[in-house]
Amino acid sequence: MLDLNDIALFVQVVRSGSFAEAARRLGMPPNTVSRRVQQLEAQLDTRLLQRSTRKLTLTSAGQAFHERCAGAIDGLTEAGQELLTGNQEPSGLVRVAATADFFDFFPMEWVADFLSTHPRVRLDFVLSDAKADLIADRIDLAIRSGPLQDSGYIGREILRAGSDGMVASPAYLAKRGAPNTLQELVNHDCVSFSHPSGLRTWRLAGPDGAEEEVQVSSRFNGNTAQALRKATVAGLGIALLPSAITRLDLQAGLLVPVLPQYQRRGYGLHVLYPSRRQLPSAVSAFIALVMEKLSSALVVTSGSVSD
Repeated sequence: MLDLNDIALFVQVVRSGSFAEAARRLGMPPNTVSRRVQQLEAQLDTRLLQRSTRKLTLTSAGQAFHERCAGAIDGLTEAGQELLTGNQEPSGLVRVAATADFFDFFPMEWVADFLSTHPRVRLDFVLSDAKADLIADRIDLAIRSGPLQDSGYIGREILRAGSDGMVASPAYLAKRGAPNTLQELVNHDCVSFSHPSGLRTWRLAGPDGAEEEVQVSSRFNGNTAQALRKATVAGLGIALLPSAITRLDLQAGLLVPVLPQYQRRGYGLHVLYPSRRQLPSAVSAFIALVMEKLSSALVVTSGSVSD
């Protein structure tokens, strides 16, 4: 019979990234941690971790085993803590991965209210436009746009995919004029995601549903949609952006549509987490907050959307 303590050790090693760090957190000798994980591998008759001098890497079997076990171990730990404290409140650390401009559309007041409601919860945000490895980076949940890849993570849809459209500021169009055809974009300044050449190819579906493409040049590049939105409002050119980002600016007259008969299918927004089994109550509570606030706000941004 497998020893649950050894499984818990394995989960801790994965989250810590090394035997030494896991041993430090658990107050055990590193060689003891390594030996007990080896015993677990021997019992399972499979290698769970690839060891090197630089880092530990999960094997495919180790990845699958971790996904099945991590939530259960967390659930057992949390249950024990709740029995010890006699308190059912969410508690503990929640690590959240999101885009660099996450707090541009997720007001800090929401976070403050959440922490006030759950005084035993701590939040640690990892903000980057690079996609985090939830297991290697010890992430409890990630908020991402774009198509879901077959990563083995659990995904819940916050917002359905909308459409991307071209927009510009009234000031820019008054100065440069509005293009009448897609190909006239080559004579305009465009605001685009970063590319070394300064050139990007936009592929859009026309009125008949057929896809057309045009190569545009950009004098302003950025790696987040919010940066591009702000540059477009400032009159730096024409941008191709998700409709959810530009909706309020269009209503306020800060932006106007450009060639609205051309659209590009956009991406939805999802919350991802490593396993659905026995989610810690603190993680579940924060997921509920994200789902409630972002679903009702209908404001989405992401640096992972690409031209």
